[in-house]
Amino acid sequence: MLQDDAMAGGWQEPRATAVLVLADGTVLEGFGLGATGESTGEVCFNTAMTGYEEILTDPSYAGQIITFTFPHIGNVGVNDEDIETVNMAASAEVRGIIVHANVTEPSNWRATRHLDAWLKARGIVGLSGIDTRALTALIREKGMPNAVIAHDPAGDFDIERLKKRAAEVPSMDGLDLVPLVGTTQRYEWDETTWVLGQGYGRREGEARHHVVAVDYGVKRNILRLLAARGCKVTIVPATATAEDVLALSPDGVFLSNGPGDPAATGEYAVPLIRTLLDRKVPTFGICLGHQMLGLAVGAKTAKMHQGHHGANHPVKDHTTGKVEIVSMNHGFAIDRDSLPENVEETHVSLFDGSNCGIALKDRPAFSVQHHPEASPGPQDSHYLFDRFVEMMDRHKPATERA
Repeated sequence: MLQDDAMAGGWQEPRATAVLVLADGTVLEGFGLGATGESTGEVCFNTAMTGYEEILTDPSYAGQIITFTFPHIGNVGVNDEDIETVNMAASAEVRGIIVHANVTEPSNWRATRHLDAWLKARGIVGLSGIDTRALTALIREKGMPNAVIAHDPAGDFDIERLKKRAAEVPSMDGLDLVPLVGTTQRYEWDETTWVLGQGYGRREGEARHHVVAVDYGVKRNILRLLAARGCKVTIVPATATAEDVLALSPDGVFLSNGPGDPAATGEYAVPLIRTLLDRKVPTFGICLGHQMLGLAVGAKTAKMHQGHHGANHPVKDHTTGKVEIVSMNHGFAIDRDSLPENVEETHVSLFDGSNCGIALKDRPAFSVQHHPEASPGPQDSHYLFDRFVEMMDRHKPATERA
């Protein structure tokens, strides 16, 4: 059959139905999946081998096109239990997905939908069939480029127009993306962690502590881990004032993960945190929340060359001397040289030496750059939630501790 076809008219090359056009004019052709149309964003690569659904629903990826270095993405399908964004009805802020191999039919008992159908429903443009190793190498060499990702089943692309559009995509520097993903109203959370055969649980009984979580783009599993430790969790918008938060009488405040340039978000987020520090309210931050705490104490942040995105990053905890493997997702970092004297560096990346954690010497506050809640990723850092609870224990009034 193949020989007859070749003799009849030669090999028929499949037509590209998706393209990735970088800001420098580089064009990569592949095959489309997910939503049709065009989307723009910053291209990053993620080295995780599992958890693609959690990654694609992590609000911290707002404004980005994710390249997966692991070639087989989508082969276990998707399900509603693995979504990490709190508002499941919200539009996806991940701008695109790039994978190497064609997406196969789901082969997992938990799957309820094919990844392609799920991407269509979420409005996420996808591309497969390119050498993701080569794209990753390009990002490592030149940094995270802005780009346009486009999917047209007919393969009809105006490449020159797409090149122009890619060149006009704004830099992530200076962008406050929190309003795209954070809540606009206060709500409470009592869902706890997932158990095989049971699903997610609910916090029961009297709360051990009241935690107010400031939502810059919070992940569900962070809230679950707080609830699983007996905490009543109240989530407030990123624009909440110190008066708003203190009126809730929190035992501790959590500063969540989120997307964008921390310096831009800090314009309105830092005043609240400084008041919390002045009042000595126990405070714990993750990812963007870590950077917010750093800015609040006078440190500076800077954009990274390629960022950290994956579930296999080694980080050393100076307080224990242990090395843990963690999940990472950030394109900005605290400049360790800008940390003031009252701040101790607690964690450091063993990949590039960048700062991954701080603790104040004179206030009950600490934060980490990585994602201790995982989802996806190792659970090596779950102890940090216990550390936060213990901090709240120590700072409760003596009458309440008795």
